[in-house]
Amino acid sequence: MISAPSGAGKTTLVRKVMEQLPNLQFSVSYTTRPPRSNEQEGEDYHFVSKAIFQRMVEGDEFLEWAEVLGNRYGTVRVDAKNLESKGVDLILDIDTQGAKKVKEKIDHAILIYVLPPSMKTLKERLITRGLDSSEMIEYRLANARRDIEEARWYHYIIFNEEIEDAVEKLKAIMIAERCRRSKNFIFEENKRIWEEDHGKNYGRGLSEKGRESI
Repeated sequence: MISAPSGAGKTTLVRKVMEQLPNLQFSVSYTTRPPRSNEQEGEDYHFVSKAIFQRMVEGDEFLEWAEVLGNRYGTVRVDAKNLESKGVDLILDIDTQGAKKVKEKIDHAILIYVLPPSMKTLKERLITRGLDSSEMIEYRLANARRDIEEARWYHYIIFNEEIEDAVEKLKAIMIAERCRRSKNFIFEENKRIWEEDHGKNYGRGLSEKGRESI
């Protein structure tokens, strides 16, 4: 799960990493807000009516959902075991409130928080992208100050000053977590191969040689 204040560069960061690392799938959230001029249906969000969203809530289709500024946002449930069997990692773009809810349900989820270089830089980015009014920008900045405090309980924090450096850090985290998750399988598989090649006493023989050399 990846969280960040609005304008921190999270979307760009995730897209670049997905272009460079295989077996990543982005979870597209549902929202009742209208699309912005630069957003695509099914790519940035699934844009639905309040009635459809409510039916999805009543049908327990969301892993988590929340209401922000009068609009609802929800993360749909996925077959995590099926994705895991295919070696696919799911990326959730989610706020800190939603991250807490998901963590309660998926305890092995990895949480990553993306920090902007400074509040000044964050404000400049929000102004430059030209999507919000001055009042909304001030609201986002105030919310960002509160939101950043939640980064303390995340597993990783990425300082996004230079996008390429941030991309390399996010890739490194994902690769390291894949290695950690698969370590038992790798060990058992290679142990089987070693035993087939050298006999079941191979490991014991190494231990005895080690004691002889002491």
